[in-house]
Amino acid sequence: MNGRTTRRSARLLSTALLLAASLLTTTATAAPRMLVDVNTLQVIEHEDAFQRWYPASLTKLMTAYTVFRAIKAGELSLESPVVMSKHAAAEPPSKMYFKPGQKMTLDSALKIILVKSANDVSVAIAESIAGSEQGFVDRMNAEAARIGMSSSHFINPNGLPGKGQYTTARDLAVLAVTLKREFPQYAPYFALEGFTTGKKQYPNFNMLIGRFDGADGMKTGFICASGFNQVSSATRNGRSVVSVVLGSDSLGARADISAGMLEKGLTMRAGKVPTLGQLRPYGETRDIVADVSQEICSKHAAKVRSEGRDEAGRQKLVSPYIHELDRPLKFVFAGLLNGEAAKTAGDDKIAAGDMGDVANVPIPIPRPTY
Repeated sequence: MNGRTTRRSARLLSTALLLAASLLTTTATAAPRMLVDVNTLQVIEHEDAFQRWYPASLTKLMTAYTVFRAIKAGELSLESPVVMSKHAAAEPPSKMYFKPGQKMTLDSALKIILVKSANDVSVAIAESIAGSEQGFVDRMNAEAARIGMSSSHFINPNGLPGKGQYTTARDLAVLAVTLKREFPQYAPYFALEGFTTGKKQYPNFNMLIGRFDGADGMKTGFICASGFNQVSSATRNGRSVVSVVLGSDSLGARADISAGMLEKGLTMRAGKVPTLGQLRPYGETRDIVADVSQEICSKHAAKVRSEGRDEAGRQKLVSPYIHELDRPLKFVFAGLLNGEAAKTAGDDKIAAGDMGDVANVPIPIPRPTY
C-alpha cells in the first residue's frame, strides 16, 4: 500500500468516525418535541411526543391553570392575598426568600412564578387556595385528567423532581392550547419580559419574548433530570401556534429550536396531519420517565454551556429568527403587600441546585450558523 492510499484510507476512516460520532450525538440529544396549531389543533410536528419526561418548572403552567379555574369558580380573585408559610419558605431555590407571614396579591404571585419560577411562591399559592400543598396538587391532577392530559402526574406545584412527577410533550401541548383557548384574558402573564419588586429586577428566562416576531409566551424549566425545557407560543397574521421542546442541552439551544419550530408553524401549510385528539400513543419506552442528568449536568456539558456565552456573559444564539432586543426590558411590579421588604440575604446567590433557569440571562446576541 503506497503513501497516497494510506492517507486516503486514513481520511475515509476519519470521516466515518466523525459521521458515527455525529449520529451518536444526535441519538443522545434527541428529545421530545411538539408543534400545534392553536386554532385547528393540527399537530404540525412531533417527536417522542408520548415519552414521559420530568416537567421541571413547566409544572407552573399547570399551577397557573388550576389557579385560573379557581378564580373562574369564584373562590378568589387576583387581588386575594397569598401568604408565605414556614413550609413554603423552606422550599429550595429558585425562590424569592420571602419570610413566613409576608403577603402578596395573587396577581404578584402569578407574575413571580411565571417569570422567576420561584418554588416558595408556588407552594404559597397552593396553600392559600386549597389550604394545603397536597390539596392543591390533588386539584392539579384532577384538572389535568379533565382536559385530557392522559400521561401526566404531579406531586407538587413547582416542578421539583420526585417519583410520580412526569408529563409528556403531547400533554404539555394540550395544556398550553387549553390555557390559550380557555383563558385568553390571562395571556399577558405568560408574555412578561420581567418583574421588579421595587428593589430588584428579574428578567424572564424565555429568550423569545420581545426577540422573536409574534412571540407571546409561555414558560421555561430546568432540572438536571429533564434538561432545558420550553413551552412557547407565537401569533402572526391571525395564526397561533404552540411548541414544546424538552431535554435541550442549554438555554440557547432550547430557544433556537423553539424559534425554528414556531417559524415553521407560522409560515407553512400543515397539510393532512392528525389533530391533538387524533394522535395515538407511540414509542416503546413511553411508560419510563426519562432522566438525562448524566448528559446535562456533567462537567463536559457545563464547559460547553459556558463556551456558549460571550465575554460579557451574554447567551449566543444561532437562530436567524431571533433578533437582539433594541430597547430596555419592560418590568412590571410584583412584590409584597404594605411595602414590606423581601429578605435579601442570599437572594443574589445561586445555591446548589439553583441552576439553569436561575442563572443570569442577559439580552442574547444572535450569531450566524457556520
